[in-house]
Amino acid sequence: MESLVLAMVTEPSVCPEARGLLGRLLTSHGVSAVITEVEAYDGPHDPASHAYTRTPRSETMYGPPMRLYVYRIHGHHCANIVTSPEGEGSAVLLRAGRIVDGLDVARQRRQTMVDDELLARGPGNLTKAVGITMSDLRTDVTSPGGVQLGARVQTPGTILAGPRVGVRLAADEPWRFWIDGEPSVSAYRRHPKAGRPKSR
Repeated sequence: MESLVLAMVTEPSVCPEARGLLGRLLTSHGVSAVITEVEAYDGPHDPASHAYTRTPRSETMYGPPMRLYVYRIHGHHCANIVTSPEGEGSAVLLRAGRIVDGLDVARQRRQTMVDDELLARGPGNLTKAVGITMSDLRTDVTSPGGVQLGARVQTPGTILAGPRVGVRLAADEPWRFWIDGEPSVSAYRRHPKAGRPKSR
């Protein structure tokens, strides 16, 4: 049975959905990775979410579940899986993974990285390693071909929770989840304008 380490707080339904992605296999453009780190975003109830305000950009998040919401930031792509029923806007950011198949392809895509454990560490590095781009926006990850979410191939063991990385609003919500002891998990960085952490 999976051991879970969580703050004793009320959490939205997107959080268990996010934890449920850990240990699952993501196969994309010739590379497969085990998902090791995610962040939950609670749509219009979450000021850190792109779906906090419904816009043409965030419309995919309000669409059917299990679709990819892809966006660009600082020259990188980030990939989210919509988890809520249509119209609700919740999604999970894929923050990191461990490459388990297609290693040579991932290395070619990330030529500046010499450590295989770090090829998909961080959301931009993950998408680069597995080849996700804007052309994958709205992909149904339950369908074969393209980008596909597979079964859980690793029992996560201990799942840790903490604040999301680099968000300015709702910066203290412990809605980032990762597999304890996984070297592919990215480092926590607080947004400089998020203020001091609140004590719980």
